[in-house]
Order: sequence, then structure tokens, then C-alpha cells
Amino acid sequence: MIARTLVVGDDKKDVIKRVARDARLLLVEVLAQTECAHVALTGGSVGIGVLEYLGATDDDAPREERVDWSRVHLWWGDERWLVGGDAERNDAQAESPFLDALPFDAHRIHRMPTSNAGLTLDEAADAYAKELVGLLPGSSGRVASTSGSESPGSQSATQVAQSFDVVFLGVGPDAHVASLFPGRREEAESSAIVIPVRNSPKPPPERLSLTLKAINSSARVWLITAGSDKAEAIELALGQSDVSAAPASAVSGRIETRVYCDRSASRAEN
Repeated sequence: MIARTLVVGDDKKDVIKRVARDARLLLVEVLAQTECAHVALTGGSVGIGVLEYLGATDDDAPREERVDWSRVHLWWGDERWLVGGDAERNDAQAESPFLDALPFDAHRIHRMPTSNAGLTLDEAADAYAKELVGLLPGSSGRVASTSGSESPGSQSATQVAQSFDVVFLGVGPDAHVASLFPGRREEAESSAIVIPVRNSPKPPPERLSLTLKAINSSARVWLITAGSDKAEAIELALGQSDVSAAPASAVSGRIETRVYCDRSASRAEN
């Protein structure tokens, strides 16, 4: 597992600014080397705060941080199984401050399916996995679906996710990431790319989520959070990997893993 780099901000606002600036610099670097970048977004107050900050300050960004947003593919690490446009969906919360504020190519915004799209939860998970396989560079092969069968034209979770340039993940007080919760090892360690989540310990009960294999095959994983209620979760995330007790401790990018938090969430700083 790649060693984690701890980045501590003074407060929540400082964490948001640090993540946003680092994200811009990363995307500029990636886009200087390849045609498109692939980013997996997260929800939560810090995750949405980063998107709001990026959208609000883009015109004032220095030249070295100017991103060609039309070349960025946006994905989501997890989503609540709700109707399209529901204010509790992660994509809906990103809409006005980020998606509408920056010049994205609409065809490169890849939302997880909605509950009113005519698919079952299992079908929605398989559909999003196939979309990932079809659009991430270098995809080929087969992957097990949520039903356990294999579908042609898909790819293993490890291979297909290698083209995410960065995955952003919020961290819950219980050390969950995406919609991978403690005590549910089988879900977190599924061989699928995207899984249906039922009976979630936090509402709504049904969700879609990337798996650990998909997350950990990404080039970079950035955990982002703030608040004293996250201090224990951050301590667990920085400790020995235990996916059942703390899913946040089991995530790791192929190149880099960063943990962004504020001083109140970092016992290392207290």
C-alpha cells in the first residue's frame, strides 16, 4: 500500500482551498500529457465545498492553474438511489456551483443512474460499470456483473479503473468512504467495479458505489474531510488497513494517497 501523505489545513475553508488548488495543478499537469483527464467526484460538505470553490474562482485562477475543463471527464464515486434532480443526490448538489459554472463537455459528465431511469438497482450498477469500461482508455476484457455473470466487452476492476487520474473521497465519522461502510467487507471487496448498496446505515438505504478494487486501481486517491467529529476516522484512515473496521484505511492510489483534513480532525496536529 502506498504511504499516505497528510495535508492539514487550519480549518474547513482552508482545506477546501488547498484541495481545489492542488486539483487544478494536477489537472493542468495531466492534460499537458494526455488528451483527457478522468476524475471521480465525491459529495459531502467538503467535497461539494471544493466544487463550489472551483466554480466560483476559475476566472481568477493564475495561469499555471488554468484548466481546460472541456477535456475533463467527470464520474462519481458513489450516489444515492433517488430520482433525477433530487437535492440529496451528489450530482444535483454539484449542478449549479460546478457543472453549470464551468465549460464542461456535456458528453463527459457521467452521472450514476437515477432511480427513475427504468433500471433496477443491480442493473444500474452494471450499466455504470459498462460506461466506465467503454470510456476509460485501454479498456478490454471481461468483468463479473453484480449478478455474478460475466459480460463481454467489460474489464476487470483493477484494469478498468487505472485510467482515473484522481478519485476524491469524503470520510464519514465511522470511517466510511463512498458508500462502503464498516462491517460490510463483502461489499467493499467485491470483484465488480460498481455495486448496489442496500440497507445503508445512513439514509437513503439504497445507493450505488465504486468498490475498493476500482478505487485502489486509480492513479491517485485523495481523502478530504474536516471537523472534530472526523478525528477518530482520520486516525483510523492513517493506521493499519482494516477494511471491515474502517474502509477509509483500505483505500490507496497506485501513485499517491493523500489525506486532507483540518486541525480539529487531525490528532497528529493536536
